[in-house]
Amino acid sequence: MPSRLRKGDPDAGGVLVVLRGRDGIAVLSQLRTAEGAAAWMRATGPAPVDQAAADQYIERQVKFDPDLWVVEFEAPDLLPPFDAKLV
Repeated sequence: MPSRLRKGDPDAGGVLVVLRGRDGIAVLSQLRTAEGAAAWMRATGPAPVDQAAADQYIERQVKFDPDLWVVEFEAPDLLPPFDAKLV
């Protein structure tokens, strides 16, 4: 079950997903592929990060998009528990 960490604008806000796993945290950022399809990228890099690094990344993104949504999932393997194309 997801947990909403930050409520953004219902019409205009972007989305970040925090995956909390056994080995740390990954933050995913939603984007569009060249074909226009929704996809996700590991915004904090390929390796898990700690809570401080995840919080710093989210804070920086909120400065660019104050309407940003942040949703958290428990994901032991740091893979999204929803249908998601990772790029």
